[in-house]
Amino acid sequence: MEQTHQEKSVPVWDASVCARARSAEDFLGAALLVDKPGGWTSYDVIRRLKRYFPRATKIGHTGTLDPLATGLLILLFGRATKSQGRFLRLPKVYDGTMRLGEVTPSMDSATEVTLRKPIGSLTFAQIESACSVHTGGIQQIPPMYSAVKVGGERLYKKARRGESVERSPNEVTIHSFKVLRVEGAEVHFRVRCSKGTYIRVLAHDVGQHLHVGAHLTQLRRTAIGSYQVERACSIEQLVAVLENT
Repeated sequence: MEQTHQEKSVPVWDASVCARARSAEDFLGAALLVDKPGGWTSYDVIRRLKRYFPRATKIGHTGTLDPLATGLLILLFGRATKSQGRFLRLPKVYDGTMRLGEVTPSMDSATEVTLRKPIGSLTFAQIESACSVHTGGIQQIPPMYSAVKVGGERLYKKARRGESVERSPNEVTIHSFKVLRVEGAEVHFRVRCSKGTYIRVLAHDVGQHLHVGAHLTQLRRTAIGSYQVERACSIEQLVAVLENT
């Protein structure tokens, strides 16, 4: 099979190459650009595909997307899973929307709003300044509603029981945090960042900086390194190819 990119000997397939696959075996040893739909976990995507491969086939990904987020997921098949670290190190680009004046426990729209504040007459410059503060090397505390394990249990399970535990901060790098436009309480932005960055924590922290609170309402990963979501295949396209091989 032809390959479109190369990541240290791992062929990276886009939608056009995927469409020409002749069998599920063609995917083994390759990486594939997939556009994850909203409402799916990253593992939901893997689980949906596993039925088309031998039971022992390894399928991995190179960076989790929250269920409510959409966008680029790079899947690794077979021996390509050994190259996961190379892809994980690549910077990510996200387009997102945060809503000022509303706070949720999960820092996104997965949970109900628990605090509302008037946003007053915040200017574009004030919002832009608050975002620029959160650039460079910063410390992020993983949210309680996350898959991080503490004491052998996922934090989100503790959060659903109303528990809160101490979490260690992680250092991440925000290469750029650009405000694209502001529409009332909605702030549309673009972030380029290192692995391990929680965009909803960024939104929450901007809200705290502005003293009005905020939560993430939309998120789409548009790029991982030089790989763009525009070249990714949809789940429907991928399943159609696998069912016809």
